Parts: sequence; structure tokens; C-alpha cells
Amino acid sequence: MSTLPTPLGDSAAMLRRNLKHTMRSPVTVFQAVLFPIVIMFMFVHVFGGAFDVDAEYIDYATPGLLVMATAYGLGATATAVNSDMTKGIINRFKVMDVSRGAVLTGHVVITTLRCLVAGAAILSVAFAMGFRPDAGALDWLGAIGLLVLLSLAAGWLTVALGLAAKTAESAGLATVPLIMLPFLSSAFVPAETMGAGVRQFAEYQPFTPVIETLRGLLEGNPPAGDAIAAVAWCTGLGLLGYVWAVSAFRKRA
Repeated sequence: MSTLPTPLGDSAAMLRRNLKHTMRSPVTVFQAVLFPIVIMFMFVHVFGGAFDVDAEYIDYATPGLLVMATAYGLGATATAVNSDMTKGIINRFKVMDVSRGAVLTGHVVITTLRCLVAGAAILSVAFAMGFRPDAGALDWLGAIGLLVLLSLAAGWLTVALGLAAKTAESAGLATVPLIMLPFLSSAFVPAETMGAGVRQFAEYQPFTPVIETLRGLLEGNPPAGDAIAAVAWCTGLGLLGYVWAVSAFRKRA
């Protein structure tokens, strides 16, 4: 039995459980960590020469790839949450007197850690491909803090989607819009170069201010307006996901 007080001890136990599940799933590791690197190679070495940007393309694309790496591991979280609800595992936890909040927190924390590992992998490969940021120590702290905030927001929203879905398959599909959003943002080309309609969508969707803030931080010149919008989007989505997840969990559990 854990010596940590409940629900902290229960949350730690749920985190260990979810970590073991992640490590035993090669598909999850590939989709969350390795597939974003494959996308990076494609955009930088295959498509990058066709894009007109005011910087080396690897410098321009890396912030968007960091956000994309955050989104690509979300399907596994939604599927795992739904499986817990539909396969009777939650009933076992109730018999064991496990804190209900710990079940949700465990999924959110492992999602955040998985997103950060994917981001670290993207940065490592980017440096090997010639990425040379001008960020100082405070800029790096700001970029890491924003990625953590984005990962937490995405984690809570994904847990809510997993709880709301009827089946594990539909839970995984529910995260597809989050995976597609970086492609319809300023991640790979400036929004102003896009056609009417798509340009407006790219400018006002949640991921664009996050990407532009990361780009500015890594260049050593963070844009204040985008930074405020990025923090507001992450905070709002995180609160929405948290309230939705808690409400759905209470109804289903």
C-alpha cells in the first residue's frame, strides 16, 4: 500500500499503470513520438523547398512541429480512457476505494509526459537538421511552459472526449480534428499566403497563436498579442476539458 496520502498516492499509482501501458504499446509510442519525426523529414526535406518563408525552413517549421507532436499522441489517451469506462475497470477501482479523481489525473499526466517526450524528440532531430534558435534562457523557459500548458489542456480535453464517446474506436476518431488543426494553421506556411476562408480559419483557430508564440520565443522575440491569445486558448480549453471530464465521469461512474 502506498505511503502517500490519498488521492496523491492513488494518482501516482494510476500514473505508473498508464506509463506501463504506454511502454507496452509500440503503436502508441510510434504515433506519439516517431510519426511526428517522419512528418518533420517529409516537410523539411521533401516539401520545404517549395515554401516561401522569411527564414530557414527548419527554423520556421519547428514550432509548428512541436505543436503537431503534442496532438499526435492524443488518440491513445481517448481510447484508454474509454476502455477504462467500458470494460469494468472503474468498477474494480471503486471496490478498491481508489480516488476517482486519480483515474482522470493519471491519464492527463501521462498524456502531458508523452507530449513533452515527443517535443524533446522533435527538438533533438531539428537540431541535427540545422535548427539554430536565438532564444535565451527565459525564452526557453517560456517555450517549455507554454508546451506544458498546451499539453495539459489537450490532455483534459482528450480525457473528456474519451469519456463522452460510446466506444473505444469512436473515442480515437474524436481526436482527429485536434490532429488536423496544426495542418490548417501557420505551422508550415504563413497564414497570409492561404486562400480566402482558409486564411481566416488559420488566423483565428487555437493552435496558430500557440505556434506564433513558440516561433517568437525561439527567435528571441516573443509577440505579446499572440502570447496572450495562446495562454487564453490553452487555459480556456483546459478548463472546458476539466469541467466536461469531471461531469462525464460522475455520470458514467
